[in-house]
Formats: sequence, C-alpha cells, structure tokens
Amino acid sequence: MDPDADVDALDARLLLLLTDEPRLGVLECSRRLGVARGTVQARMDRLERRGVLNGFPPAVDLAAMGYGLTAFAVLEIAQGKRSEVAERLRAIAEVCEVHATTGQGDLLVRMVARDNADLQQVIDRVVNVEWVRRTSTSIALSTPVPPRVRPLLERVVR
Repeated sequence: MDPDADVDALDARLLLLLTDEPRLGVLECSRRLGVARGTVQARMDRLERRGVLNGFPPAVDLAAMGYGLTAFAVLEIAQGKRSEVAERLRAIAEVCEVHATTGQGDLLVRMVARDNADLQQVIDRVVNVEWVRRTSTSIALSTPVPPRVRPLLERVVR
C-alpha cells in the first residue's frame, strides 16, 4: 500500500463489502475477499484508527419511522458562537446534521419532521437558540442522490 494513499484497492473492496452487508463478520469478509482473516482484521483496525471506518450503524429510514419531511436551514449566527450554537442544536432531536459553511450563512442544518406543523415547531426551536440571528429554510421534495460513498470506493478499486 502506498503510505500516502488514503485507501488502497483492498481497503476499498473491504469497505464496499461492509457498505453492502454491514453485518458480515471478519471471517466471511476474508473468505469473500480471498485474503487471510488476520489481514482483514488488521485492515479494519487500521481503517478505524485512521477514522475512515467509524462504526457500523444500521441504515434507519426516518420516513418509515414517521419523519417523512426533510428540511435544510441556513443559519446566520453571532460571530464566535459556532460551538455554543451547535451544542444547543444537538439538543433538538429532529436536527440530524449540522455543518459549518462558508457563503451566505454560517451553519447548514438538516432536520426532519412528521409534517408541516411539526416542522414549524422544529424551526421555532432552532430560531429560539441563543445567538441564531437569521434562518432560511427549504423543504426537500425528494432525494435523487442519497448519501453515498460507493462511487469513490469503486474508483479506488479500478
């Protein structure tokens, strides 16, 4: 493996396998990849240490749980208060992600709600977070490209 490369072809094949079937054990991964069990375990350990592989959470469909509405809010916040605002947003269960951004706003927030009335309540809680100065919210109508890593991993395998 090139020490400067983030992920080599075997790492990528392992990550693709775990992306498709996250419940596979090390032994089954080694069988499917055609390498020793110790090699798979060492690769997984190294990928975890480097932060490339950071757990095996289940894929949860929020719409199936009753949260069929996804919205994104761009927040403008008081200067120097990013950490404090992020901590308060973390306390709102419907807030799924918060990204610090450049451009018009300071934070991009992905949130979910059960319906429009529920979204209004979520937005009200976000707006009431201390140091939030202004918000602009957009509702997602569909997700034509869901979160993915497969194309990047496949590029490494080629």
